Formats: sequence, structure tokens, C-alpha cells
Amino acid sequence: MLLLYNLCSLRLNLLNKKTLLFNICMSHISIFLELTRLKKPIGYMLLFWPCVWGLTIAYDFNDNINKYFFYIFLFLSGSILMRSAGCIVNDIIDKDFDKNVERTKNRPIASGKISVKLASIYSIILCLVAFVVLINFNLNTILFAIASMPLAFTYPLMKRFTYWPQLFLGITFNYGLILGWTAIYGGISIEPIIFYLGAIFWTLGYDTIYGFQDIKDDEIIGVKSTSIKFKNSPKLFIFVNYFLFSISLILIGIFMSFSKIYFITLIVPFLHLFFYQIYKLNIKNSNVCLNIFKSNNLFGLIIFGCLIIGKIF
Repeated sequence: MLLLYNLCSLRLNLLNKKTLLFNICMSHISIFLELTRLKKPIGYMLLFWPCVWGLTIAYDFNDNINKYFFYIFLFLSGSILMRSAGCIVNDIIDKDFDKNVERTKNRPIASGKISVKLASIYSIILCLVAFVVLINFNLNTILFAIASMPLAFTYPLMKRFTYWPQLFLGITFNYGLILGWTAIYGGISIEPIIFYLGAIFWTLGYDTIYGFQDIKDDEIIGVKSTSIKFKNSPKLFIFVNYFLFSISLILIGIFMSFSKIYFITLIVPFLHLFFYQIYKLNIKNSNVCLNIFKSNNLFGLIIFGCLIIGKIF
């Protein structure tokens, strides 16, 4: 009986240890998902769409279509990995600010759920895996991508020194448009440059809308943004940015010799920008700002569809 009791106790202890280990693992997974914002795909999708845009305007659809979808897979993987790594770096740099902002005070690093050291290790691992994805491209694309790394990891610092951190985000987030082009041609040309410059204004617009959520806290703690700078004329500022982006879409159609159907389809994204995002904008309502910001994922898909039509028809 004593032997049976001991065996039962041993088995119970092992079971408890396994349960404890499982709970610890699940807790770390949950923290990792929160740290990298993987539960919020809007971040990496806004990084992904410019990559696909650049790839689409460059690709010859008379060629093997499997290569096109393979590159899409690579760009999606790279976007997820680099956005996740970027979120970690952002949270490390902004941990003291995040503690004082209602929307960000419970983030893992700011709240102490995870150490800076462990978070840094996660970021390094993500970058290494992203490099494995990157080496599937040609040499020039690899070099262009590596050259963008300083932009990606210094962006969080900009809000301390300038009212234009959203501009630096636009320069960083839309860099994939250049990479999409070079993945096919190996070199650069006027078309992706025009598109890239236009897309920067798109990001400048939507991230300004996003920033209106934190404007009160940001003003208190001294963080700068275009949301603060243009809080008295938000719709005019966003209109100018979206107008400049719209011009780039028209120019791309002209330079790429797209058919008339492409220019007709542009009515849809223009309506989305000017008669949904700008018209509906209410900077005093955080939920409205967030929903408009998130709608840019759909907008990215719409532009993708327009470009496909322009290339094929």
C-alpha cells in the first residue's frame, strides 16, 4: 500500500510539474504574441502591401506565375518578422513613455511582464529568421534591404526630436515597394521611385489619423507628432497627403502604359480616401480614428487589385 501511495504521489507531482511547465510556456507565448503585435495584423499588412505593389508593377505576368506567388510569400513572411522585431525595439526604446500613455501602459515591457534582455533576444532571433527569408532574393535586393535597417530601428527615436515621426515611418514602411521592384529587375527605375514617394504621403496620412488616439497623453509627456502639429487642421493636412499619393497612382498608370480600365478603377480607392477616411474623421473619437486607420488594410488590397487590372488588361 505504501509503495502504491508513493507511486501515486510521484505521478501526481510529475503531473503538477507538467501542468506548471505548460502554463509557463503558454504564458510566454501569450507575452510574445502581445510583444510582437501578432494578434494585430494591421501592422505587418501595412508593411506588406507596398512590397506587393512594387512586385506587381514590375512582374511580367507572361512569365511563370509560381515565381510571383513565391515572392509574395517571401514578402509576407519578411513583413511579419521585421514588423515583429520592430515592435520589440520600439517598446524597448519607448518603455518609459509607454508607462504614461493609457493605450500602451500595459504593454509587456512597459508593465514589466518581460525583461528588456529577453525581449532583445527575441528581436535578434526574428531578424535572423528574416535574413534567411531575405537571402532568397537577388544580391541588389538583399543589399537594399540591409541598407534600410537603420531606418527601421531609429524611427521610434524621431518623436523625441521632431513633429514629423510619421514621415520617417512612411520612408521606412514603404521601402518594400523598392524591394518589390528590385526583386524582379535587380536595379532601380523612375516608376518605383514615384510610387515610393507617393506611398510615403499615404503613410503620413494614415499614421497621423492613428496618432490622434494618443494626442492628449503625448502632449503631456512631450512626445511630438504630426497629429499634434496639425490638430487644428487635420482634414486639410490629410487631404494634401492623400492627394499627393493619388497623383502618384495616376503617374504610375501613365509611366507603365496601363489601359483606361486602370484609371477608371482608381475611382474606388479615391472614394475610400476622400469620402470615407477624411469625411468620416473625428479626431476626438478614438474608436473612429482606429477604425479609419485599420481600413487602410482594405485600401492596400484595393490598390493591389487596381494594379493587377492595370498589368493584365
